[in-house]
Amino acid sequence: MNEVLAIIPARGGSKGILRKNLRPFAGRPLVAHSIQHALKSSLVTRTVVSTDDDEIAALAASCGAGVVHRPPALSGDAASTESALLHALDVLALEEGYRPELVVLLQATSPIRESADIDGALRLLRETGADSLLSACPSHDFLWTTQGEAGGGGVWAQPLNYDPVRRPRRQDMPPQFRENGSIYITRAAGLIETGSRLFGRIAAMPMSAAKSLQIDSPEDFEMAQAVYERLRPEMLAPVLAAVRLVVFDFDGVFTTNQVLVNQDGTEGVLCNRSDGLGLGMLREAGIDAAVVTAEMNPVVLRRCEKLKLECVQVPKEKLPALKQLLAAKKVDPAQVAYVGNDVNDLPCMNHVGCSIAVADAWPTVLGAASVVTTRRGGLGAVREVCDWFLHARPGAG
Repeated sequence: MNEVLAIIPARGGSKGILRKNLRPFAGRPLVAHSIQHALKSSLVTRTVVSTDDDEIAALAASCGAGVVHRPPALSGDAASTESALLHALDVLALEEGYRPELVVLLQATSPIRESADIDGALRLLRETGADSLLSACPSHDFLWTTQGEAGGGGVWAQPLNYDPVRRPRRQDMPPQFRENGSIYITRAAGLIETGSRLFGRIAAMPMSAAKSLQIDSPEDFEMAQAVYERLRPEMLAPVLAAVRLVVFDFDGVFTTNQVLVNQDGTEGVLCNRSDGLGLGMLREAGIDAAVVTAEMNPVVLRRCEKLKLECVQVPKEKLPALKQLLAAKKVDPAQVAYVGNDVNDLPCMNHVGCSIAVADAWPTVLGAASVVTTRRGGLGAVREVCDWFLHARPGAG
């Protein structure tokens, strides 16, 4: 039995930050990051979100995750995370007879982890034969505990891990790790037996301080966002480097999603001139590009002709047309990026290796995307995407 179930607890309430799990982080709802991490893992076989909230449930489903509806009794501030895990296991066993070997707990408050971190943790648990595992951040902190109030707002303090009289250098401190709350792995049978995510032989997987950031306050959002933006080029590079073809939707991606209607009934759109230069450099770097759109207006074809882009116009569903395009070009979907902005783009985004949403995309599309641009459709989003791919290829551009 090699079933590996990722469970992401995400209740609607939050003490510190209102609707925290749905608050945007790097352009997407916070919980969407953890969902994508699990879905992109090569070793996780199933992903579910445990929630009491209909909006979170809808978002999870649109991202491609399963949903376990958690009762109110297990959704309050006092409810433990373990109770959500055990409830999810009970529901899946009762309704489907599904019993995984391993459970991966991913907390939505850790958006800077990567799928590779999850895979590394799973490999470590199997290689060591551990019963459970936690991700942790190496620490050289000098820790103290309190011994009561000292007056004037201060407290009496007692050292925990060193002797102040013989203060060591930080680098000479014995190896220590701080639990970072990002990844927990447990053998399902042991979780059910002990009621604890950590039991038996416990392994620790080190993660960097940057990836260990957790979001529990508004200030944490700002700090984590800054760190994410610094790390994003490095994290995206392996995914972008594998792409051979970039497929764009047209309306809302090349345009501002607005229509100029003349008195004779003809329509015009607003586009961005910088897109042409970016697409030209993309071609020079050996990356093909095309447009698949449900917009049948001739202006789309004229614009694509000017940009030297292959354009496929279909009246309804775009996914069959995308599949035909990839077959004709002999490109594997894993080597394709798709850029969209609305719900009719979701089937195409879910079919390819790299799904991209523009900054002003529909909320469910933002949640389903692997990455979100900082620029809006028609206002530099296409050029931003081109620059990503050029930067991911040393010597390109």
